[in-house]
Amino acid sequence: MTLDPATWNASRTARCIADSASRIATSAALIALFAIACAHPRPEARASTGEPYALVWSDEFTGDGPVAAADWSFENGFVRNGELQWYQPDNAARVNGMLVIEGRREHKPNPRYVAPSATNASAPNANRRAWANREFIDYTSASMNTRGRHAWLYGRFEVRARIDVRTGSWPAFWTLGARGPWPANGEIDIMEFYDDTLLFNVAWGGASGAKWNSKKVRLDRFPADWATKFHVWRMDWDERAIRLFLDDSLMNEQDLSTTINAPRSGFGGAAPVMDNPFH
Repeated sequence: MTLDPATWNASRTARCIADSASRIATSAALIALFAIACAHPRPEARASTGEPYALVWSDEFTGDGPVAAADWSFENGFVRNGELQWYQPDNAARVNGMLVIEGRREHKPNPRYVAPSATNASAPNANRRAWANREFIDYTSASMNTRGRHAWLYGRFEVRARIDVRTGSWPAFWTLGARGPWPANGEIDIMEFYDDTLLFNVAWGGASGAKWNSKKVRLDRFPADWATKFHVWRMDWDERAIRLFLDDSLMNEQDLSTTINAPRSGFGGAAPVMDNPFH
């Protein structure tokens, strides 16, 4: 599970605020519930079998200060997609009982910068990663995840958050499979936003890259004050389907009988570790 507000070119500080971070529960059928606490009482959550969920993990981000190192790790540097932001832990903190992740405009040297030379210019993949070898950092953000600390198969996963929707913001709450290379390990984007659009995605290994089931909803379909409020993004996942919700409205659904990785769908031509990453 990853909380990943990325910022391309925000003109001032951008914030993604989570009201609490994560709860997880199990029912008698060992179905996990991952949820961020909500400020208002909600009906008892039940699995598709009708059995009630039982909480197995949560992070409410109480108090102030850094997040719990036992639960969260951070990505560092220029990481993916040719994005402009440098990821660093300093941009995420508990503030008044909420997780605050900031995208900041700042200018500082890239500590990993390697000046071009005849030797490294001819190295394999030199051009592919050139975007990560910028001399200076102009934007920073934070990307935190539970990799190596917590992982669950099936259940309910929730986050209650308020996101920044200004031009250049790319907040996301997403999951990757714990085994194998992307995309054969599977990806679920429970919450993602960019270009004035909310996305609800499921991906697995196709013949030439990821195969996507993506639903997009333009921001102008919501009330004008939508971005000023907290909202609840949720995934319900069992052995049959993945269902993605926003404020209890079903936004996308994936039948798991069809999420079969194509042969050799991992990066580098590696065979998928699992034929179906969501089983």
